[in-house]
Amino acid sequence: MLDRICREVQICNPEVLETVIKIAVRIARHTDERSSIGALFVVGDEEEVLKRSTPLILDPLAQYPKEVKAIRDANVQGMISELAKMDGAFVISGDGYVLSASRYIETSPRFIDLPMGFGTRHMAAASISRETDAVAVVVSENDDVVRIFDDGELIAEILTEIGDLEMIKPRIKGEYEEIVEKDLNLAVVVKTRTRNEKE
Repeated sequence: MLDRICREVQICNPEVLETVIKIAVRIARHTDERSSIGALFVVGDEEEVLKRSTPLILDPLAQYPKEVKAIRDANVQGMISELAKMDGAFVISGDGYVLSASRYIETSPRFIDLPMGFGTRHMAAASISRETDAVAVVVSENDDVVRIFDDGELIAEILTEIGDLEMIKPRIKGEYEEIVEKDLNLAVVVKTRTRNEKE
């Protein structure tokens, strides 16, 4: 099901993006009314992303070598879940290493058309995906929905409970497809883009 999202993004290492999405879904599912957590993951085009962002605090990952920060490592995934409680974005390389955490993403609202009600985290995701070749994955604090941005637009929403599909209206503009995965208790809404939109 997640490979359907990867087909819609312009530049994507499917395995890395799928791993990031799974982490985002776990974070969204483990929040409650008392401790709502949002998160932002920026995947790929890491050099440009790092140029367009700054640390909010001393980067907790800066002193560690790249080889111990593989996104596929269970210990790294646990660390991400803990660091997600702090503000700022994670920068993940296209080959699957968590390079930085707690980063402020510079945003530019030019050519960004977000749905009403989206906040600064969504603006940062849309902006960085528009300004670079990165894909941004957002865990929303308000509704526990995981959203994926590519080229400045919302291309997918993952609802962490199947029942949410009836309660939460998709925010994707244009044509979209709804996919329900009962075994995973997930509902995915994916933008259907034409070939011209992808090129």
